[in-house]
Amino acid sequence: MTTFRIDPAVAKAFPDTLIAVVTATGLRGHEPWPATATALAELERRLADGDWQPADETDPRIEAWHSAYRSFGTNPRRVRPSVDALGRRLVKKGTLPRINPAVDSYNAVSVRHGLPVGAFDLDRVTGDVEIRYADGGETFTPLGEPDTTENPKPGEVVYTDTTDVLTRHWNHRDAHRTRVTVDSTRVAFVLETVQAVRDGQLLEAAAAELQELLAPHAGQTTTHYLGSGA
Repeated sequence: MTTFRIDPAVAKAFPDTLIAVVTATGLRGHEPWPATATALAELERRLADGDWQPADETDPRIEAWHSAYRSFGTNPRRVRPSVDALGRRLVKKGTLPRINPAVDSYNAVSVRHGLPVGAFDLDRVTGDVEIRYADGGETFTPLGEPDTTENPKPGEVVYTDTTDVLTRHWNHRDAHRTRVTVDSTRVAFVLETVQAVRDGQLLEAAAAELQELLAPHAGQTTTHYLGSGA
C-alpha cells in the first residue's frame, strides 16, 4: 500500500495545508462514464451562458497558490498552478480537454471548485510518495515528453517517490511515468489547499464529488487526508 506524507519542513512552511487523497481500485476506464460527461458539458454550458466563470488569479483560492509558488522561487504567472492553467484554458477555448474518464473527472472537479487536483497511477509508483523540498539532484520527465529529463530547482516543492519526481512546482505538471491512462486500474487522486481554515470544507466537498464520479466505475474508493486538521 502506497503511503502519502508531507515532509515536516513543508508542513512547517505551509501549516494550513490540507490534502485529500482519493484512492480508486478496480477502475474501468474503457466503459462509458455518463456522469463525468455530463459534468464537463454542464461546466461548458454555464460558461457559454455567462452565469459562471472558473476561478482566476484574482480569486483567493488561486491567489493562495500564487503566494505559495513565489515563496519557493517559482513565478506563478510563467509556471502556473494546475487549476489556474486549466481555468484559463477553459475560458480561452470554451471547452475542457477530453483525455480519459478518470482524468476528465478530476479536471471537472478541479475547475468547478477552484482547487488543484492531480492523480498518479499507483501501479507505476515506486515506494511511498512524499511532498518535500527538492535538493536539485532529482530528475523529472514531464507528461507527454518521455524523452525529456529536467532537474527541479533546489527548494522547489515536489511530489516524489523512490524513483524520481512525480510533480514539479508542487502541482504545476505531472510526470510521464505515473500518468493516468484509460488502462489505469489503481489510481490515487490528490486534491489540495494551502488555506484549510478557509477552504477545508470546500476541499471535502470536492473530494466527495470526485468519489461519486469514480465509484460507479471502480471496485472500491477511499478518501483520507494529510496536513492541517487531518
